[in-house]
Amino acid sequence: MFDKIPHANAILLKCVLHDWNDEDCVKILKKCKESIPSKEEGGKVIIIDTVLEDPKERNEFVRAQHNMDMVMMVLFGSKERTKKDWEKLFIEVGFNEYKIIPTLGLRSLIEIYP
Repeated sequence: MFDKIPHANAILLKCVLHDWNDEDCVKILKKCKESIPSKEEGGKVIIIDTVLEDPKERNEFVRAQHNMDMVMMVLFGSKERTKKDWEKLFIEVGFNEYKIIPTLGLRSLIEIYP
């Protein structure tokens, strides 16, 4: 995925990007962007990953997200990301539009478009 991603209309990254630091995520997302057509032609990247919620919220899912964030930092030197963190990555890569759809549980569905 750092060298080449086969061409496709859509690319799915499920629980992939939280394993990598921001620099490596940018590299992966750039390869994804090179491999998909424009939004008008149906191109998009689908990400299923955590979008960290406010830690002040009293909820077992939010606590689990922040616990996983600690695990990712300790084991891989990576992190879970907030909405602003995700947005920063998308802008740096040059994706023009994104949607974050919260799901029940720890993860969200994120669609990004060139």
